[in-house]
Amino acid sequence: MKRLLALLFLIAFAVIIKTNAIQAGPIEEEGDETLSPYFFVKGDPKVDPFPLLKTEAEVNIAGITAEIELTQVYKNDGKRTIEAIYVFPLGTKSAIHAMRMKIGKRTIEAKIEEKLKAQKIYDNAKEEGKVASLLEQKRPNVFQMKVANIMPGDIIEVRVSYTEILIPENGTYEFVFPTVVGPRFTGESDEKDLKEKDNWTVSPYLHEGKSPTYSFDMKVNLNAGMSISKIWVTSHKVNIKKHGSTNAEIVLSPKEKKAGNRDFILRYALQGKAIHTGLLLYPGEEENFFLLMFEPPERVSIKKVPPREYVFIVDVSGSMNGFPLEVSKTLMKEIIGGLRKEDYFNILFFAGGSAVLSEYPLPATEKNKRNAIALVMSQSGGGGTRILDAFNRALSLKKKKGLSRIIVTVTDGYVSVEKKVFDIISENLGEANFFAFGIGTGVNRYIIEGIARVGMGEPFIATNQEEAEKRAEKFMKYIEHPLLTDIEVDFKGFDGYEVEPLSLPDLFAKRPLILFGKYKNASGRIKVTGKTVSGDYKKNIVVTKSKEDEGNVALKFLWAREKIARLSDYGRTGVDIKEEVTELGLRYHLMTEYTSFVAVDKVIRKTGEVVTVKQPLPLPLGVTDYAVGVGGAGPSARMCMKPCPSISMAQKLSSSEVCEDKNISPQIYVTGGKMVSGISLDDVEKAIISQIKKELGETFKKWELKTLTIVLEVEKGKVQRIEIKKYKGKKCEKKVLQSIFKKLHFSASLKGTLELNLKYM
Repeated sequence: MKRLLALLFLIAFAVIIKTNAIQAGPIEEEGDETLSPYFFVKGDPKVDPFPLLKTEAEVNIAGITAEIELTQVYKNDGKRTIEAIYVFPLGTKSAIHAMRMKIGKRTIEAKIEEKLKAQKIYDNAKEEGKVASLLEQKRPNVFQMKVANIMPGDIIEVRVSYTEILIPENGTYEFVFPTVVGPRFTGESDEKDLKEKDNWTVSPYLHEGKSPTYSFDMKVNLNAGMSISKIWVTSHKVNIKKHGSTNAEIVLSPKEKKAGNRDFILRYALQGKAIHTGLLLYPGEEENFFLLMFEPPERVSIKKVPPREYVFIVDVSGSMNGFPLEVSKTLMKEIIGGLRKEDYFNILFFAGGSAVLSEYPLPATEKNKRNAIALVMSQSGGGGTRILDAFNRALSLKKKKGLSRIIVTVTDGYVSVEKKVFDIISENLGEANFFAFGIGTGVNRYIIEGIARVGMGEPFIATNQEEAEKRAEKFMKYIEHPLLTDIEVDFKGFDGYEVEPLSLPDLFAKRPLILFGKYKNASGRIKVTGKTVSGDYKKNIVVTKSKEDEGNVALKFLWAREKIARLSDYGRTGVDIKEEVTELGLRYHLMTEYTSFVAVDKVIRKTGEVVTVKQPLPLPLGVTDYAVGVGGAGPSARMCMKPCPSISMAQKLSSSEVCEDKNISPQIYVTGGKMVSGISLDDVEKAIISQIKKELGETFKKWELKTLTIVLEVEKGKVQRIEIKKYKGKKCEKKVLQSIFKKLHFSASLKGTLELNLKYM
């Protein structure tokens, strides 16, 4: 009963959420009850709501490794002492190994501590009036910086150092610097996790089209080690200066100082598409580390490729509204159009609920492909992002016997349940290979890369329509057949141990395979074997002491980061790995899920009351306001809710009928085929139940509504006429229902007739 009434107030939620979740100026972290992203509203004029002055990165690329120094500068232009909180992204493979804080002429080197201990040190320093900074990992690619006791006029600088490895594909190297964390949908997250670990999702966002309030800068010093043939940046305007044939300097254009709302993407190729391969050795004081990078075999063309069954899971949620969904449409049009007549396929669209093209796999006939593409092109983004439900439903769909199944996910990844998705994939590895396409300029690469890593597939990123076409072509080429399967590595006279990863997946892409490990003596050889479509593959790498180099210190960080990724980032939820991961973080001075960096100044100051301020984030370029609201859920997309292959999209859009599926959560539809709202019940129930009680007191507990269909005529956002068409229940007065709906308020621009179908409670 309570869930039904929550839905009755669904449309009113836009008004309610502004009073309950959008707060002006200072934000108390524990005071937010919705645990969802929200729009920033400027409040107390004495409090600086934008403490982040600038963020900049200096990148030094040498061979296959990149050393990055990220600098964040905070300034308090207000009149009250503040604690600044800033949520920001880094690469999923980032090995963060150092942090330092500078205030005035004093520089404080941060210590790596167990997470709870670091939090306690920070809290004590904050209470004592000391300037302190705390860096925590919220996801492998999402971090939260806290800086306490920034007094009026203070300028505080925090520098974070991390290492990444660059793995070329088809001879092209790519360095990505993420700049902004997109709003996360929290409707499928556990309440305990949201309160204890995922409160970072409660972040303020600027409206779409608004530039970041802080400046952004980037400088890359490239030492390729081989002659460079081409350098290009696809995301930003830059100035490139070459120094000889192997070195270059890439600097962000002054016009891009407010362009910290999309990933910075640098690519370069070497002469003749050469790539770095071979063995790197680091002779440490206590342990020795190695990195083996070996080139895969060439792709062999084969005439007959076996037929496959494809299941496409397509995100049509609020954050995909507009530009991201248009990129998805281009991608899906290219992929579906490229299916062969012997292939089979199906499409599942998901937002707050999910809908499938067919309950059975469809043959890839020209007619079926045309109808499917028409359905794809008709979608409009809106609603929550219930990706767990989508995966479970996709895996439950009927399978075509005798065919290998490939599941392809198309999403921006703005969810907070990444590891639960990985668990679902792990439990169904025998059912399919999993590929993932990340869509947009600020993709959650953790889930995109994780789906492919755990699902033995490949990840792709498409930031625009042109890239979507190229990625679709690349995908179709990859899935023809793997380059290398059944890969095994043996040590002959080389005493390597603690090797990561434990096993190597089938190789689809033309990129080197990477192996990390420790060793005792630099001698012997490493033997790599596998199978290709043209026969057996074998490669021997000779190990000699001459390959040892003390300059390869990054190898110990990269090895530890790879092991942490296996245990923590992509490991099964519920498995107790806290002690082992904590030990790795402390031993190798690395940021992990269970270790944090903390820096504390020694000077005690009279700060007075400290106000907590969350730095507002820009929406990623191309993402609309629909991404923010009830856990990242805006107006939902119109979807066919049962198999309708015989109904053309033109007929479907002109009809006010809805194909219904009892497995789908109730939705609210606008006649004519547009949906006003389809936010799932779980997203709004807790936030608006207090409003329901306020309207009805104890009355709502006695109602027993079963179904309700109501028509509202709206003019300039106000309800002009109410008609209850269908009603089933007891102990509920029709007049009371009418009075509730009479109080609903819409956007002033909204005009038309709304038909709300509330069923299947």
